[in-house]
Amino acid sequence: MELKRVVVTGLGALTPVGNTVPEFWENLVNGVSGAGPITHFDASKFKTQFACEVKNFNATDFIDRKEARKMDLYTQYAITAAKEAVTDAGIDVEKEDLNRIGVIFGVGIGGIHTFEEEVINYAQTKDTIGPRFNPFFIPKMIADIASGQISMIYGFHGPNFTTTSACASSSNAIADAFNYIRLGKANMIVTGGAEAAIFPAGVGGFNAMNALSTRNDDPTHASRPFSASRDGFVMGEGAGCLILEELEHAKARGAKIYAELAGTGASADAYHITASHPEGLGAKLVMTSALEDAGLKPEDIDYINVHGTSTPVGDISEVKAIQALFGEHAYKLNISSTKSMTGHLLGAAGAVEAIASVLSVKNDVVPPTINHEEGDNDEHIDYSLNFTFNKAQHRTVRAALSNTFGFGGHNACVIVKKYTE
Repeated sequence: MELKRVVVTGLGALTPVGNTVPEFWENLVNGVSGAGPITHFDASKFKTQFACEVKNFNATDFIDRKEARKMDLYTQYAITAAKEAVTDAGIDVEKEDLNRIGVIFGVGIGGIHTFEEEVINYAQTKDTIGPRFNPFFIPKMIADIASGQISMIYGFHGPNFTTTSACASSSNAIADAFNYIRLGKANMIVTGGAEAAIFPAGVGGFNAMNALSTRNDDPTHASRPFSASRDGFVMGEGAGCLILEELEHAKARGAKIYAELAGTGASADAYHITASHPEGLGAKLVMTSALEDAGLKPEDIDYINVHGTSTPVGDISEVKAIQALFGEHAYKLNISSTKSMTGHLLGAAGAVEAIASVLSVKNDVVPPTINHEEGDNDEHIDYSLNFTFNKAQHRTVRAALSNTFGFGGHNACVIVKKYTE
């Protein structure tokens, strides 16, 4: 069976550094940090009091007020990004076979804010009024509801489900969407991921693990991947959406094509519930798998958008994996962590970083890894590698590889390349 080619024809982004794709990309290229004091709740007693929040978001600008009240914030984010992507792709629902358009979204945590609110309400009122829960509690909270809501807005009847693999969730969603299309089971898939966990349970839980940066006096410089002074990741939130489409279908309707999705990979560290393998064995395996799937060699890759969360162990292991796989070519690559600007969007990270990779390929620009200071070097990291520190670099980007790794040892990789006939 001959596999179909898959291209990217639409993009949508709602992020800490921009509420649309153009704004997101401009700020990435210019090295803008999205970090600041937490506004979603009073974090004054938490070890970490800052995050990368979405700014100036009003759900009713995109969703009917009555319907928005039935949705957790992460679903509102997902719908907003999806609407931008569908519009960008020029999808005409009156002309398309809606049975051949699906929605596959990723989320790591889901409706944690809804869950938190309902449980607190129950605890406070159970002795006076008894158990009383919002009838929309479960539909607002469950992880799969964002993909369901998107399908209902447009009437998309194709494959519809959610992937959950911690911070690899939306990369796995993209991989699943890719495979449905190239196997001929769909013409288009609306795919990506969303997350909204900057609430007491989310921040408190990660604080308890000592996973978050506590640089409360300097939030915009807190996410500093590959620097010796890094002290943990910065939580982010938002959503990213890509329209994946079978090539001949895209050409037939005259769609613009951003890039071609060349291949994907998945692997497991099988090592630890939260820590990556210290030698990066799972990371090397997932990149190898993605290259094989794409029919590419290591030297065909020009840019790696790394997982690069700014954690002491994770950054080192990913660098080791890159060096082990790419050898001498590793020194010809551009490497950057856009999490230095967006923070870590957890289950939405893969989608947002895939969009950054697509735009890097299309525009021949590599966004920077910000916040590295001269001399702030980790003895375990080889700074002969080009981490694209502090300033974007213009270069030909034939193909870009995007890594995402999640708690539980889940690894996912996506490769995009320039589209050619």
